Amino acid sequence: MIDSPVGWVAKHINSYVDTDGDRGHHFHGVNALLLTARGRKSGKLRRTALYYGASGDDYVIVASNGGSPGHPLWYRNLSADPQVTVQVQDDVFAAVARTAQGDERASLWTLMTGLFPRYNEYQAKVSRQIPVVVLTRAEPRQS
Repeated sequence: MIDSPVGWVAKHINSYVDTDGDRGHHFHGVNALLLTARGRKSGKLRRTALYYGASGDDYVIVASNGGSPGHPLWYRNLSADPQVTVQVQDDVFAAVARTAQGDERASLWTLMTGLFPRYNEYQAKVSRQIPVVVLTRAEPRQS
């Protein structure tokens, strides 16, 4: 498993993993999850931390890349292979990722900008439409 090469993100991931999300789940006022996707070129598992929202039983993330012109690598990876692993606090599970479209995207964008308003600033900086990704648990949660 390869964690994000960005220093502060790697520290966030390590803290999250070491404490089963006790430290790191609530990060700078927003809830965060860990996403692991397979590298589209390397085939290696790559993990990053991302803010999330919830829509029903699904989790929602935004491929903002901090308002950079290109999509983040994690998004390109899950676009090539949508089978991912997600960790929310101490719950680690397989999920399938898909990019929201149309009215669903608009609704989820509103949800996510309500949680993290800077996404609107990021969108204003770039010509690409920032993707909103829905993560659906691959198997129903066991009761």
